[in-house]
Amino acid sequence: MKKSIWTILVVLALALLAACGSDDSNNNSEQESDNAEEELKELEVDFDVPETAEVGETIQLKATITYGDEKVKDAQEMEFEYWEQGNEDDSTMVQSTNNEDGTYTAEVTFDKDGVYEMYAHTTARDMHTMPKKSITVGNGADSEGENNDSEGHDHGNHHAEGFSMHFAKPDSITSGEETELTVHLQMDNNPLKNGNVRFEIWKDGSEKHQYVDTKETKAGEYNATHTFSEAGSYKMTIHVKNDDGLHEHQELELEVTE
Repeated sequence: MKKSIWTILVVLALALLAACGSDDSNNNSEQESDNAEEELKELEVDFDVPETAEVGETIQLKATITYGDEKVKDAQEMEFEYWEQGNEDDSTMVQSTNNEDGTYTAEVTFDKDGVYEMYAHTTARDMHTMPKKSITVGNGADSEGENNDSEGHDHGNHHAEGFSMHFAKPDSITSGEETELTVHLQMDNNPLKNGNVRFEIWKDGSEKHQYVDTKETKAGEYNATHTFSEAGSYKMTIHVKNDDGLHEHQELELEVTE
């Protein structure tokens, strides 16, 4: 009799363990499935810009942000940046209006003929993307303007097709204080991941160059900190490489105050 009871208890215990193991397996499978689904989602920005405009005409810039099938109504950052082609150092930033339906808009006007390029800077769901578009205003770029660009306004910053680089220039830099330096990289409107990115920094007129390695904190976003020892004009070259043979650079000028 006792032997039969012990046999029944052992069978029940084994059945209970098997059930627990099955539940754990199911839970793990469900969790892995959820993680895989999350990894498949991408931050997408549909950037809508007219192809042409007249001088003085007000046009609308519109970005529609999605994450998978979800409309993103709470982007951390959504602003537009535009500049005349060949003069990216002199750009204008425009904050967007959140329409709370996944769309973000802004209105701009251009006061002279030319070809203008622009980014839709977007940060959401811990990712950053910046699709690029262009617009021809009035008669576009004349031959004189194109010649001027070729004579000295490009700073040697022509890039490979599909590659784009945007340095988030600090509002101010003070000597002796740690400054955060951030650059966003894209290839074919997608974040450029796993790049080897370094900042080469030197004071104007000095032969001493410092190299600062960056860390990719988000997909396509590379950060580093640097302390400028004294005030003055500095030059900085951003060097970008990756395992696919990409080798790009861009030179910038920075002003450091006391």
